Amino acid sequence: MVDSTVPGERTQPLRPHDPRELGDYEVLGRLGEGGMGTVYLGRKRNSEILVAVKVVRLDLAHDDEFRRRFRSEVERARQVPPFCTAEVLDADPDHDQPYLVVEFVDGPTLADVVEQRGPLTSANLHSVAIGVATALTAIHGAGVIHRDLKPRNVLLAPGSPKVIDFGIARAMSATSGNTRPDQMVGTVAYMAPERFDTDADTPVITPAADVFAWGGVVTYAGTGKTPFYADSPTATAARILTRPPRLDGLSQPLRDLVAHALEKNPANRPSARELLDLLLSGDRPVAVADALADQPDLQAAAAEAQAVTGYAPAPDSGPSATRVAAAALAPASALDIPPGLVGYSENAIVTIPIEAVPDATPLGPPPAGRPRWSVLPVLLAALTVLIIAAGVAMIGFLLRDRFGHGTAAAPSASAGSPAAEGTSATPRLADKLAAPGLWQPTSQADEGASCGFAGRALVARRESAGTFRCRGPKDVMTDFTTEVGVRLATPGSCAAIWFHFDDKAFDGKQGGYQLRVCEKSAFLSVHTNDAVNLKDKLRLNKPIGNLATPARIGLHVVGDSLEVRQDGQRVGILALTEPALARGRIVLGVYNDETTAAGTGPFEVAFTDIKLWY
Repeated sequence: MVDSTVPGERTQPLRPHDPRELGDYEVLGRLGEGGMGTVYLGRKRNSEILVAVKVVRLDLAHDDEFRRRFRSEVERARQVPPFCTAEVLDADPDHDQPYLVVEFVDGPTLADVVEQRGPLTSANLHSVAIGVATALTAIHGAGVIHRDLKPRNVLLAPGSPKVIDFGIARAMSATSGNTRPDQMVGTVAYMAPERFDTDADTPVITPAADVFAWGGVVTYAGTGKTPFYADSPTATAARILTRPPRLDGLSQPLRDLVAHALEKNPANRPSARELLDLLLSGDRPVAVADALADQPDLQAAAAEAQAVTGYAPAPDSGPSATRVAAAALAPASALDIPPGLVGYSENAIVTIPIEAVPDATPLGPPPAGRPRWSVLPVLLAALTVLIIAAGVAMIGFLLRDRFGHGTAAAPSASAGSPAAEGTSATPRLADKLAAPGLWQPTSQADEGASCGFAGRALVARRESAGTFRCRGPKDVMTDFTTEVGVRLATPGSCAAIWFHFDDKAFDGKQGGYQLRVCEKSAFLSVHTNDAVNLKDKLRLNKPIGNLATPARIGLHVVGDSLEVRQDGQRVGILALTEPALARGRIVLGVYNDETTAAGTGPFEVAFTDIKLWY
């Protein structure tokens, strides 16, 4: 029997084989069940603190690949700030059954509320839109992609909505790493069109896919239907690929913003941070006032998410969170908590290998009181077979026409590349750098510096001499190989590639190696908060500049040596001599050459098509 001191409406009794304790936590009841495992309500021993404990299925726990993925997921989840997300509190990836402990959010799912009460009111809808955009801003800022954002992963908690389920969130580099090409993760109704692409060279799981899902979640919350609803997952997928969204029932100006998030081309969608800024902007004073009335937690979370992502709006650009007018808003705590499990009954495709689809079976009995989806395995099989068997001919054609890329064979490996040397030809991280994805726009007005996207390239620009780093993934690595296209757009400009960059490398100060690639030479330096200290220099095989075909610059780091390559050919090998810089992340940016006079500029560099093996 569930302890009467815990929210029994949210739980079902433990079953005979369920654990009664895990580490420092008592297990009190069952909250939900999904493709990865079971979610339990728990309580820290000798405490009144309630938690949600996600425990991996036994069959997955013995899969070494899955355990590695789970460990990586835990490390990433810990980096997500708790702005409208369920905070990660603890984890044991090495337990017989690995588990993750997160904040228990005492509130119903958005799906349950809409199913039972119908679409949200205008004020509640804008509140959910702000909360979910805040959560995505925090998640993406930590280098994570949620990958299965849907109404059942949004809880309407007292104070602010909370986005949950890091169980299928992945590091941004996982598009080419832990998830195999024969696997999909997501819920069909909220999947972006590019996720059905068959071009293996195109990274389809990017933050833009979460933004598309945000548009679907807000549409469902405001209308009771998804924007591409149809009679089956197969038909829904076809509508996502070919038809405009149905947004009847959404009022302006939110309707236009949702339509923007649901653009077919991911390059045309706003980022999560841009969504948040637009939702809180001065163009929507009444909607913002209504949404944030009596919700100081949501106000604070949105403001903090803006602050940590580096470019909060100026005070006079719109109403601040503390200055919005008060208006009536029913608190989330007033909502009834429905009985039964939290629910996993949507048409989810949860890491199902292609070869297993014909024998697919339900992941378990549906929650009590909900309809049985007896045809779900058939629908999933039909959708997957459609995507795989017909995707190259039909869906691939649609995507080629819409996005300008196709399913042509990948180019042969250049000399000196990992593929040419017999290692894995599939990079762990890959980004064309043609639009926001693994790298995001950023700027620093006081230094006249910015990173943005133009001409299908990541453009780093600085108006005067100095360095500027673009915001990108936070994957930490030791030995690695990377290749990236480089064009020097203005005289005196140098492409800066930082590696083993660590925020606390030198007694809490930022630091890392910097390879500055200029027109004729490459310079290796150690860059700290205080200075850029030159260590060594190599002459390039041939000059590079603002060429029609970017120069391919490669870095190959093993132990304490760096090999520099240009268009697949070795330029030279340099020694890495700083013990404090043994590991860290890759950063792209701009610098000027060593002969530039102070005050001159601008300096501009374009990066294209980065690949990273580690």
